[in-house]
Amino acid sequence: MGFILMLIVGGLIGWLAGVILGKDVPGGIIGNIIAGIIGSAIGGSLLGDMGPVIGGIAIIPALIGSIILILVLSFILKAIRKK
Repeated sequence: MGFILMLIVGGLIGWLAGVILGKDVPGGIIGNIIAGIIGSAIGGSLLGDMGPVIGGIAIIPALIGSIILILVLSFILKAIRKK
């Protein structure tokens, strides 16, 4: 049950980061889940576990990490499309 909750929270965080930035995450719902989970790892390593934790994911660092990840992905994809 914890794994499923982590996937749901990761998907919501990835979606919320995409909404905040106004950019679509490549890959749809799977991309949102991946961005949320990888973003939580990035945010957790940068900021630690601060704020509320749901499904094993600290919300505030995960959101910040997901925003960073989506920005980096959008810059990379934009550079690839220009070539």
